[in-house]
Amino acid sequence: MRSRAARRSDDDLLDRAIAGDRDAFVAILRRHDDRLRVLAARLLHGDRHRLDDALQEAYSRAFGALRGFRREADVGTWLYRITYNACIDELRRAGRRPEPVDTSDRAWDRPTAASGPDAVVSAADAVDRALAALPPEQRGALVLVMGEGFDQPTAAQILGVPVGTVASRLARAKLELRAVLEERHVV
Repeated sequence: MRSRAARRSDDDLLDRAIAGDRDAFVAILRRHDDRLRVLAARLLHGDRHRLDDALQEAYSRAFGALRGFRREADVGTWLYRITYNACIDELRRAGRRPEPVDTSDRAWDRPTAASGPDAVVSAADAVDRALAALPPEQRGALVLVMGEGFDQPTAAQILGVPVGTVASRLARAKLELRAVLEERHVV
């Protein structure tokens, strides 16, 4: 959760960006870029080229939409929504689900003390493939809530759906992940 001071600072930068200060817009993007990259990487399954394309599109859309930003959400949530939509558009353009690329840098890889390196790599790969197999809408809900730590109302705002839809997408995603991982004897 971001502090009031950070939100206030984002608001000040946003005021300047809306007034035409490109440096202020770049400063906003820099503050949120790491988390937006994580979202895009998880939705696009680590495909660096598609990730760069989607983020470039998202940032361009955000810049173009600055004057219309109604501030119903904080600027970070607004940027998440734009990035999520750009990633979904990128997936639709490709017409297929993304292929696994690099599984070495995933937040959900949590080895236990009893796990050896082979078991950790095998489990991480299984989770990565199972996540890639989810429909983008379920993957988005799971990444935002379980991976990024957003509450369901904020995730709903980012995804542009009712809270109940986020809850049902999460439930379906968890069931599908569990089934795939049990089938591969990971859980």
